[in-house]
Amino acid sequence: MNILVILIPVSVFLGAVGLAACIWTLRNGQYEDLEGDAARILLDGSDDTPDSTSSTGRDQS
Repeated sequence: MNILVILIPVSVFLGAVGLAACIWTLRNGQYEDLEGDAARILLDGSDDTPDSTSSTGRDQS
């Protein structure tokens, strides 16, 4: 039963740290552009496919 004297303050402290971290992320704009991040993954500007006009050492005809 004496262990509760330690566990209750520790759990309250960890809960307060988690709440402070959540509030910090909200104030710093971590959740502002959720749709933009999802579209940025799908619509990447770089094209990884090889160019059809690049020289590969073979005749293209």
